[in-house]
Amino acid sequence: MSAVPRSGNDEKPAGRFRRMLDRLSSSPQELESAELKEDAQASGCTPICDCGDRQIVKVTGTLRTVTLRPRAGVPALEAELFDGSAALDVVWLGRRSIVGIEPGRKMIASGRISMSQGRRVLFNPTYELRPLGQE
Repeated sequence: MSAVPRSGNDEKPAGRFRRMLDRLSSSPQELESAELKEDAQASGCTPICDCGDRQIVKVTGTLRTVTLRPRAGVPALEAELFDGSAALDVVWLGRRSIVGIEPGRKMIASGRISMSQGRRVLFNPTYELRPLGQE
């Protein structure tokens, strides 16, 4: 028997056949998560799972839910942003609605992360909606 030298990387081969098998055996949610992770990496954004409390970040993902939920008597528009690795709550204080902020829309958001009840929250972020044709 001859020994085959191994590199330090013991990942699965990334051949075309292997990728096709992986796609066929993955659920739609897993495929969407993988696509969102690739999009975040390609756009140079921080994965949400790597965002820490009080950190200034730039994140991207898809809005899953958008709700109007008052906070301390002030209207607040809340949306859940998902990038395939984790979810983050984006909150605009004093807003009842924002044109274009709707479930299924992709966006890039920047600001300082805070933690509220164990969830990552981004208050009043700078944001950019991704064009509808690129989704």
